[in-house]
Amino acid sequence: MALIYECQLNMTGPDLLQIAMEHSESLIIKARSGDEYAFNRLVSLWYKRIYNFCYKYFGSHDTAMEATQKTFIAVHKSFHTLQSPDRFKSWLYRIAHNKCHEEERGKFRKKIVSMFGSDDEGISPVIAAVPDNVSSNADKKMLKKEMAELVTKCLNELSIEQREVVIMKEYEGLKFREIAEALEISENTAKSRLYYGLTALRKTMTRMNVTQETLDYEL
Repeated sequence: MALIYECQLNMTGPDLLQIAMEHSESLIIKARSGDEYAFNRLVSLWYKRIYNFCYKYFGSHDTAMEATQKTFIAVHKSFHTLQSPDRFKSWLYRIAHNKCHEEERGKFRKKIVSMFGSDDEGISPVIAAVPDNVSSNADKKMLKKEMAELVTKCLNELSIEQREVVIMKEYEGLKFREIAEALEISENTAKSRLYYGLTALRKTMTRMNVTQETLDYEL
């Protein structure tokens, strides 16, 4: 399988990419039937979205990359189990969610085996809303990194259940039906987790002096 590890999208902007993602049913049907070209096109369309989800889940580039790769490997192996093309999005995020849980359990086991915890797993910088009065590129990069670290700390203070719903809804734009299908919970449960997750997130943001603008970023 020629899995794409570093996807370079051929789209000229996010709007065209979104349109392509929303109209990828023919690619899904072909990929499900074993068409490798169609599968790689799907990977190129969805890779960054799944990476973003995994990154926000862990706050670690390396771990997010690992979970993303495993997600698409699992998709390739189990594509035949997808019941309907219109369920592809929730099915894909369910696999990504499961791979994130596997990675988290693996990291926990490694911490138990090791006598010393490692804090040198760096947080990759993200593009954040930067005030106009920050002049130099170096200052901007430093501020972006600090914002990214604060956002990651805020998200990581949520429970896993709340964190994944907040990421899926607020960052990835999934509908409650898609979240419910991805996490195999009811829509009411998804709504409840989002409500309590956002409530807790606002309190944490207030305590850490993180503004709403800080959260308006993309990888």
